[in-house]
Amino acid sequence: MSKPSRRQFIATSAAVASVATVPALIEAAEPRPAQQQPERDPFGGFTVGIQSYSYRQLSLERALEQIQGLGLRNVELYRGHVPLAATEAQIRAVRNLLEKHRITPVAFGVERFTKDHAANRRLFEFARRLGVRFLTADPDPESFDSLDQLVVEFGIGIAIHPHGPVGQQLHRWYSAEEIMKTIRERTLIGACLDTGHLIRSAQNPFNRNLDPAQQIRRMGARNFGMHLKDHDNKTRTDVVFGRGVLNVGNVLRALREVRFGGYIAIEYEANPANPTPDIRACLDVFREAVRKL
Repeated sequence: MSKPSRRQFIATSAAVASVATVPALIEAAEPRPAQQQPERDPFGGFTVGIQSYSYRQLSLERALEQIQGLGLRNVELYRGHVPLAATEAQIRAVRNLLEKHRITPVAFGVERFTKDHAANRRLFEFARRLGVRFLTADPDPESFDSLDQLVVEFGIGIAIHPHGPVGQQLHRWYSAEEIMKTIRERTLIGACLDTGHLIRSAQNPFNRNLDPAQQIRRMGARNFGMHLKDHDNKTRTDVVFGRGVLNVGNVLRALREVRFGGYIAIEYEANPANPTPDIRACLDVFREAVRKL
């Protein structure tokens, strides 16, 4: 399958001002810089939510209760809470739950994409029914011709997610540099960097010092989302922000520099039975970092 021509893209995305403001293609508007948001916003104008995988041992409703109790209004859902095979009635039930708890689904993932165009299309159709703006993804290199067409047709962005090392190998999308090699000339495909996995790359035998703030700068306008987490490479577990090596202030400054208009999903993989106290502590660090900005 060939990439859509520029004429086809313009016809499909008539509300888009330019390809240069890639995150704005989802909203059909220029994203406002975070520093222009009201000071009373404890999140500094950033769209902050939770990756629901953090609550993988809870039902979706219980997870949404916890997220609402944290004062958050956004979520990135995953297939354990909303199966890809969900019927129309089940999707409506999910949307009703989200509305009940006043939570907006901004993204879904992480999902693999292949060269199977029909299968990829089904994922996009599912995402449209669910009402998300982004699909967080681990795409096969052979999938991009298909994805080039689908992101334009559906107006849903692909945010490539770098996983940490697997066994003795680095993940195929382990860094901003690896992602940008493939997507530089592509439309509506960007990244959802994961600060915890970037930190994990420093483990032996890899020794890749992938500073999250510098990785954000290298992605530039292609930062569609972020999984924000801290990680302790000695204990090999997620920790409350600042107890590992993550500097939340540096991350937020980098996001502002690149005029970030995407979503930040806090993901906490430790204590899956009851992660809320630790997530609350992470949010305290986040708010303090915003205040210092």
